[in-house]
Amino acid sequence: MIAIIDYGVGNLYSLSHSLTHLGVENAVTSDRALIGAADKLILPGVGAFGDARKRLDDCGLTEVIVGRAHAGIPLLGICLGMQLLFEKSFEYGEHEGLNLIPGQVCPIQADLPRPLKVPHIGWNQLHIVRPCLLTRDIAEGDSVYYVHSYYAKNVGDCLMASSEYGVEVPGIVQKDNVYGAQFHPEKSGEIGLRILRAFAEGA
Repeated sequence: MIAIIDYGVGNLYSLSHSLTHLGVENAVTSDRALIGAADKLILPGVGAFGDARKRLDDCGLTEVIVGRAHAGIPLLGICLGMQLLFEKSFEYGEHEGLNLIPGQVCPIQADLPRPLKVPHIGWNQLHIVRPCLLTRDIAEGDSVYYVHSYYAKNVGDCLMASSEYGVEVPGIVQKDNVYGAQFHPEKSGEIGLRILRAFAEGA
């Protein structure tokens, strides 16, 4: 069973619907016992990094998420949920992340070499840098749907796939059993479903 972590931030039921469509057992939950017993975890999220991290702390979920990840349970962060996996964020100040993947979350506006709309909203092609579980069933150039104003930097060998939006945007990252998708698989049509299926079926 995949636990979709409910901490008051994220498009939880669209994600749950996508997994149910794939025939994957899932539960939207904030129950620490259920999260602790799940086979896999998904950490969704939209909004501001600092608020989201505070919600995780206030709900008593930070420790269980980090503990399960360190125990080898597969964890997938989506959008803001992916950003929370990094060391820190510089969104409206400086905030500590979950420190499960190396890198920092920074404003994309500051690094754009030419005027582009921020937030970055829309479909972009994925460039596969290193094959991994989440790219198992997709091809070079497949498009996914992004909505974000901040992006990950200095991720090193954890970069699995990227998109171009004036700068290289890490689209998929991985460190061991911890995965991140900056885009929204649940809004990315057939390609997004393939990515979610790969996570659900993979080790």
